[in-house]
Amino acid sequence: MGTFDFQETLSAFIVLFAVIDIFGAIPIVLDLKQKGRSVSPVKATLIAFVLLLGFFFAGDMILRLFQVDIASFAVAGSFVLFMMAFEMILDIEIFKNLGPIKEATLVPLVFPLLAGAGSFTTLLSLRAEYSTLNIIIALTLNMIWVWVVLKMTDRIERLLGKGGIYIIRKFFGIILLAIAVRLFTANITTLIEQFHVVQ
Repeated sequence: MGTFDFQETLSAFIVLFAVIDIFGAIPIVLDLKQKGRSVSPVKATLIAFVLLLGFFFAGDMILRLFQVDIASFAVAGSFVLFMMAFEMILDIEIFKNLGPIKEATLVPLVFPLLAGAGSFTTLLSLRAEYSTLNIIIALTLNMIWVWVVLKMTDRIERLLGKGGIYIIRKFFGIILLAIAVRLFTANITTLIEQFHVVQ
């Protein structure tokens, strides 16, 4: 599990905050409500938390099953983060939700918005740099924040306005791009070193 480190926890929190992008999901949540599709903040938060936590612990076992190490997965994850950052910065849609489930709390809110490919990839990628304890604390704090935002969606939109939400989304898109670059460079070095050792 490791020992508590404030800097690690804060860094992991910021990474997950940018990836989960709950502020960016506010317009989607409001649109769902306008269409008469109910959204339960408690249910959405709990299901997302269980899914993310489950994948955080079981994901490593799945990787071992396919003989993939954390560094390789982190490099692959950095590409997913690159694409997510480009979505946020350039206002384009790369990840499309074409699934058949129409219940709003589960789809699209829990999956893929809160607990999607990006979040799963990020959690495992973070393990290459941070201790388990700090990542779990960061994830828990993010889920509390998600619940607060979902609970106060209407109020937050009135407070920030659509322009404010748009600016926050752009800002975290740039942060996410920088994180993706750092994740890539840190782990590609490890892979190159491993390659030289094998040779």
